[in-house]
Amino acid sequence: MRNPFRRPLKQALTAIGVAMLAVSVNACADELIVSAAASLTNAFKAMGAAYEQQHPGTKVLLNFGASDVLMQQIVKGAPADVYASADQKAMDKAVSEKVVDAATRRDFAANALVLIVPKDSPFMPASLAELAQPGVKRVAYCDPASVPIGRYAKGALEAAGQWDAVNAKSVLAGDVRQSLDYVARGEVDAGFVFATDAAIMPDRVKVAMTVPTQTPVTYPLALVEGSRHAADAKGFIAYVLSPEGQAVLAKYGFKPAGTAH
Repeated sequence: MRNPFRRPLKQALTAIGVAMLAVSVNACADELIVSAAASLTNAFKAMGAAYEQQHPGTKVLLNFGASDVLMQQIVKGAPADVYASADQKAMDKAVSEKVVDAATRRDFAANALVLIVPKDSPFMPASLAELAQPGVKRVAYCDPASVPIGRYAKGALEAAGQWDAVNAKSVLAGDVRQSLDYVARGEVDAGFVFATDAAIMPDRVKVAMTVPTQTPVTYPLALVEGSRHAADAKGFIAYVLSPEGQAVLAKYGFKPAGTAH
């Protein structure tokens, strides 16, 4: 039976494509387009507003979604000036596709993978093995083939020897915020999100455990090749890396890139 929660990559690409077409139509000469991982939504909205205050002639247009989906849209010609992903593999793909300037690539933040449950749930797993219990029916996470947090979750589950058991209960989300929503609405027993995502809904979800990852959860960003606003794009990247930009990220729970482990 087809899982009604599953969101194929093709649908995600189409949705992002429509959004980016709208961005393309509305973009003006002084508008900087930043395509960023969904987990950066709150922090980058604040970052964009702060950058605009310091640069009155620039409007920052933000486009959020799954890192791989955004990268594929840039490959297909969607307008963007800065690309920020939630893992190194997505950025590696962007470099290999030659859609970003590798010389401008910088790590700017770190995060942690957490397992969350609905706020009122009596289920509080202390290990990933507990997700294999018969009483656990649905576990939300993102597709490892197209979303960084899905790759982090799969790696952790494989290391714990629980991938096959949990994968059989999977409810695939299009991006990390959708995974968060599934848990917040009580539609699943548990879900994998980033620590910063869990923190925005403390009244709806609770963190059961911080999950060790096989690779550090780090965020890189880079200038998009062919950007028509390269100077502004480099300025935005510099702002993100500046003490002021790092303070904005810290406010939303992100750690400095060098602290990832």
